[in-house]
Amino acid sequence: MPKGLKLVERDAGGVDPAFRADVLIGLAQPQKAVPARWFYDDAGSALFEAITRLPEYYLTRAETAILERSAGKMAALIGPGRAVVEFGSGSSLKTPLLLASIAPAAYVPIDISGDFLRASAAALAAKFPGLPVHPVEADFMRRVELPGEVAGLPKLGFFPGSTIGNFVPATATDLLRTMRAALGEGALLLIGVDLVKDRRALLCAYDDAEGVTAAFNRNLLSRINRELEGDIPVDRFAHQARWNDAYARIEMHLAAQEDLAFSVSGKRFAMRRGETIHTENSHKFTRRSAGLLLAAGGWEPRACWYDPARRFAVLLAEACPPRSAP
Repeated sequence: MPKGLKLVERDAGGVDPAFRADVLIGLAQPQKAVPARWFYDDAGSALFEAITRLPEYYLTRAETAILERSAGKMAALIGPGRAVVEFGSGSSLKTPLLLASIAPAAYVPIDISGDFLRASAAALAAKFPGLPVHPVEADFMRRVELPGEVAGLPKLGFFPGSTIGNFVPATATDLLRTMRAALGEGALLLIGVDLVKDRRALLCAYDDAEGVTAAFNRNLLSRINRELEGDIPVDRFAHQARWNDAYARIEMHLAAQEDLAFSVSGKRFAMRRGETIHTENSHKFTRRSAGLLLAAGGWEPRACWYDPARRFAVLLAEACPPRSAP
């Protein structure tokens, strides 16, 4: 099994201090909110993989279809010999399609969920026995130092799943700049983006009939209780998915079903019936808006591919050289 690097800091209680800070600050706000990146403990990662197999959740199938249909064209533009750096790798279901087509020199999956990361990295290493695999347990929202083994290699960043849509534009821009700095000069970025479409299809994708997405959303509260000494009554919260047209995004919330009081890490919080904790945004894009976001983050779009129904797009971008003037 690839051993990899572990860069996530833990406090005396074994908890990522950034998790504790984000939860306590977010629950103290008038509109309570917890960043979506904290969904992905081991249970949350497994639930998300279940979501990707749901009939309503078209995103994974659409992006996989793009990689299956267009991997050869992508490979011609990317070229061989790059270190593929995947940000938020999860179970790396789509990654084999990419690796099989581009003849990479190494693979570096980065994920905050360590056990899940290492299991996925081991499975991928077994599938590609000649490929060096260097898993990194880290929060990719911060600058990640890549393993020394890939320092001299040209890089290809891989950011599938329209994960970039989980962030408000300012944070997404900062993240793209952080990726640009980590990957270095001459780097390429292959990124998936979900496209604006019929509102009903979008809402169904985030509120499935089986309730898997609802379980995924409420698991965040279970994680807070487990890791942050919380007593949140999880069963008193209902999952909600909303379309916010002004921001072209799906929002996920956890709505209190009655007046509630609870504690987290020794701090007391109260919520009125109907008040929500905002847990996720999923912004939807046009090709133009995706290109503008990439440009703001230091990347210049080079190519774009769509699934047959044009529900999803994968863009290839190149790191822009620093410029001092227009």
